[in-house]
Amino acid sequence: MQGPRVSNHLFYLSIPPNIFLDVVKCASKSASSVSGWTRVIVEKPFGRDSESSAALTKGLKQYLTEDQIFRIDHYLGKELVENLSVLRFSNLVFEPLWSRQYIRNVQLIFSEDFGTEGRGGYFDSYGIIRDIMQNHLLQILALFAMETPISLEAEDIRNEKVKVLRSMKPLRLEDVVIGQYKSHTKGGITYPGYTEDKTVPKGSLTPTFAAAALFINNARWDGVPFLMKAGKALHTKQAEIRVQFRHVPGNLYKGSFGTDLDRATNELVIRVQPDEGIYLKINNKIPGLGMRLDRSNLNLHYAARYPKEIPDAYERLLLDAIEGERRLFIRSDELDAAWELFTPLLKELEQKRMAPELYPYGSRGPVGAHYLAAKYNVRWGDLGGSEH
Repeated sequence: MQGPRVSNHLFYLSIPPNIFLDVVKCASKSASSVSGWTRVIVEKPFGRDSESSAALTKGLKQYLTEDQIFRIDHYLGKELVENLSVLRFSNLVFEPLWSRQYIRNVQLIFSEDFGTEGRGGYFDSYGIIRDIMQNHLLQILALFAMETPISLEAEDIRNEKVKVLRSMKPLRLEDVVIGQYKSHTKGGITYPGYTEDKTVPKGSLTPTFAAAALFINNARWDGVPFLMKAGKALHTKQAEIRVQFRHVPGNLYKGSFGTDLDRATNELVIRVQPDEGIYLKINNKIPGLGMRLDRSNLNLHYAARYPKEIPDAYERLLLDAIEGERRLFIRSDELDAAWELFTPLLKELEQKRMAPELYPYGSRGPVGAHYLAAKYNVRWGDLGGSEH
């Protein structure tokens, strides 16, 4: 005879933050599983600064234990982000190069080719830094830069990510550029500016674009700029990680590249979306009698190599939550460390009422982002010619 069936309850909260606690309270008290587990997936935003995030965590923990809370960041479920650790830790050609000795800079780039389009109410109270940088891009940075974890167990990986976040230098205002898109007419169509959106308050200073230079104070990454860039209403929709390597010391072939040595450096690009792929830019001799070099891509194009459909990030994360696999979910101390890094900057921007630099809808973003990169002798990798 079969015994009573175990019933497990998984709640997914993709709701406005102001009703989180009420819903969790009701679910916990009235709809918890008696015989199995009860878990709650919480969709961002996890507060809007250190204080509100801590208050939210404290509120959730009145009704749930930490191991019942699954804070979801769908970017961590993306195939290429998942593959980041595999690429690094299971290929001998990459792990020895993963440090300040060989890497000149790392770029984390996120762009959308559309604006708020009538959904400005939510966005305006958060802005691009809270919406994309403090969570998605910072999470990818922590995964990228962490030391080798003891194992692939969730806690071991999350311990290493927390160490990276706690090692980061405080973010300075002079290392940040903010922008906001303005209207632009192209091909006879006028695209409205951010403040022309009826759901956005008039005269809003909320940034729709931000670029920042971050640094990690540890032996592996000392002095390496990690440049982040995120924006709406830009010229393209993409998310990618770019690793620019140092110049070859005493390069025998520098004469074959003319004066632009930057063209001669290797670059590893992990394209998270769209058209997922990994490619490595290498120098190669152009066939012929002369000695002319060009840059070629060693290209792993996912659609060609793996024609099966790539699962959606949410599919993977929902399955993980059901299985109790916590590796790709965010622990409360990890969330605290992320907010500690960004809260002082966000407060300073708001207190000083910093005006964002305007950029046309559909452009490559504010000019200030180029100056920020140039300050650290970096050139944004996504602004070159065609690579694909």
